[in-house]
Amino acid sequence: MFGRDIGIDLGTANVLIHVKGKGIVLDEPSVVAIDTTSNRVLAVGDEAFRMVGRTPGNIVAIRPLKDGVIADFDTTEAMLKHFLNKVKVKSWLTKPRILICCPTNITSVEQKAIREAAEKSGGKNVYLEEEPKVAAVGAGMDIYQPSGNMVVDIGGGTTDVAVLSMGDIVTASSIKVAGDRFDSDILHYIKKKYKLLIGDRTAEQIKITVGTVFPGAKNEEMDIRGRDMVSGLPRTISINSEEVRESLDEAIFHIVQACRNVLERTPPELSADIIDRGIILTGGGAYLHGIEQLLSDELKVPVLTAEEPMHCVANGTGILLENLERVSRNKIRL
Repeated sequence: MFGRDIGIDLGTANVLIHVKGKGIVLDEPSVVAIDTTSNRVLAVGDEAFRMVGRTPGNIVAIRPLKDGVIADFDTTEAMLKHFLNKVKVKSWLTKPRILICCPTNITSVEQKAIREAAEKSGGKNVYLEEEPKVAAVGAGMDIYQPSGNMVVDIGGGTTDVAVLSMGDIVTASSIKVAGDRFDSDILHYIKKKYKLLIGDRTAEQIKITVGTVFPGAKNEEMDIRGRDMVSGLPRTISINSEEVRESLDEAIFHIVQACRNVLERTPPELSADIIDRGIILTGGGAYLHGIEQLLSDELKVPVLTAEEPMHCVANGTGILLENLERVSRNKIRL
């Protein structure tokens, strides 16, 4: 069997792999469980995610990517190797060509780290492409025409905002405020208000179940369990949608500001196109209740959520793999 072209959405929260001709073949959390005594990798992906916050002292479940870039090089390499072996894209004859996505404002050192991790995991030629551009392609936008398209990609570690025209980014901004920040803000809010300690997974569950960012858009409650900071004993409390909205206020403000900054720097002709076409939301953050309504209200522009927002980047890599010569000429080719 010959090596295939593959696209990787190397996300802070999830890794998605798209194999040319097959579609998305893998979607697992970017978590690795390591035995600290022997430094051995015990589990990767779904299996490791189940261990988060529930391991004995000698086992740690870590996320090797932080804010969209590699925080732990060796662990990222081990994770990528595991995933590539799992999807069986390597052969003894050839190595696959890999197209991998990165945030818009990462440094050349961070770009080099991503490329090296992919090469050491078994890639032949490694191409890097900016995430919002790939997300826009995956969301079905025709970015190669001389007209303005705006995309807001809210991932796990970063939110990327970009205006695209003629196949390239005109103005862009990348901020380290996204899904992980939402979880940590909910966690700190509950700690401060109720003196209750909860884990990251509980915070994420609250965000998904009762979370909203638009005032009055949702009014639901859920019971959560954690450890009382005063007595040290387990305790159950009830939290509602309005409290979650309050805890997410600051993070959402930063995302709105990033969108405003990009729109302010956009040429007027492209701004007119964006009013007609609207802004497309992609990434896991697009599922956050009320985000579409809030951005539309704040920016005075129609906002639409892409179909399967979490798969936009991976689907975009698949489309770009069909047109690799366009990527090859791109300035980010490393």
